[in-house]
Amino acid sequence: MTAGIRARLDRIGTDRKYVMVPMDHGITLGAVEGLVDIESTIDAVTRGGADSVLTQKGIAPRVHPNKNGAGYLVHLNASTTIGPDSNDKRMTGTVKEAVRAGADAVSFHINVGSKYEREQVEELAEVTDDADDYGMPVLAMAYARGPGVDEHDAESLGHAVRLAEEVGADLVKTAYSGDAESFERVVESTAKPVIIAGGEPEGDRATLDAVRGAMDAGAAGVSMGRSIFQHDDPEAIARAVAAVVHDGRSAEEALREAELTVEA
Repeated sequence: MTAGIRARLDRIGTDRKYVMVPMDHGITLGAVEGLVDIESTIDAVTRGGADSVLTQKGIAPRVHPNKNGAGYLVHLNASTTIGPDSNDKRMTGTVKEAVRAGADAVSFHINVGSKYEREQVEELAEVTDDADDYGMPVLAMAYARGPGVDEHDAESLGHAVRLAEEVGADLVKTAYSGDAESFERVVESTAKPVIIAGGEPEGDRATLDAVRGAMDAGAAGVSMGRSIFQHDDPEAIARAVAAVVHDGRSAEEALREAELTVEA
């Protein structure tokens, strides 16, 4: 790992742990709640303790004045929910464009097991090669998705995160397998830091229980979008997630400290 990659990883995390809030959903879902006034959302989540935020390159001018010193990632591919196949992620930017946009890192999504796997693996390899020239870290969003694939199966997720390392990623995001015991298998599949995705919002306690379980399994943090940016109080839920990741709090302790409702 080069000095540049190490330095930039430090900008998007704290002590090699990561609370990241991806807000690139405008391409996928449109201008949904939490993204219309993305400036206020970015301000809230970073005040709450998010280490970094992530968007597509075109949103960069709206990010920098509002991120309170947090790190910034630019995502390099996308698809929409109204298109023919949301697993068909296409390139939306380059590493060079991310540098121009002031990014500290780039991210790239691959669906391992989908019919687009071959192209996405090739494109990820190109991104990691280009990023190395700039000393730019690459976050691979490596999911197990496709016909007959269980998106939460630990073996499949382990394969996805190992593929990401093999192709040159510095940090890997994937789905949570559902419990700490099975997620240990995922974390053990790679020498790179693994962070979990948020998925569909299921309530504060469920969100924080998943974060606690992943951290207990050896994860390096989270990359949670809708569970944070669409929350009634994005700053408070970001603070709660950061308390679990960075301070080792239980879900209940984090909820209380953030003054959120402790669900029975």
